[in-house]
Amino acid sequence: MDWKNDRIGSALKGDNPTVLLRMRSGFAVIGDPQFLPGYCVLLAYPKVNSINDLDVIKRKEFLLDMTLIGDAITEVCHPIRINYDILGNLDTFLHAHIFPRYQWEEEELRKNPVWKYPKENWMKEEHQFTEKKHGKMKKAIAKKLEELMSTIY
Repeated sequence: MDWKNDRIGSALKGDNPTVLLRMRSGFAVIGDPQFLPGYCVLLAYPKVNSINDLDVIKRKEFLLDMTLIGDAITEVCHPIRINYDILGNLDTFLHAHIFPRYQWEEEELRKNPVWKYPKENWMKEEHQFTEKKHGKMKKAIAKKLEELMSTIY
């Protein structure tokens, strides 16, 4: 089975190549498309449908972990801001998208949600994560995230 069919299960087995590291609330992973360099996702573990399925302490952990990923992206990639998005419309399990936003983006795109980007940006082969193209950035984000976690946990 392809690791993308079960991202959390493959992360648990060590087969998911996008995993940055395990956090208290789940797995930090680098996003498949990297047209916004540093885009990451937090996959909740144990798997739940929504943040409302978590008790208050687990909610705090998830939201803290989400923002720590944003801090790590900021340190490594130097965006002008970070956008956070928890949807669950397509993948019906709790996960948070962490999008760096950059000054070099076209203004109309930069001032709107990232989902307004043309579909081809999400699908183009040149934007897809590969260890060869993005491995150095992935390692740097993981290292910074580990440092940030060590000061809190």
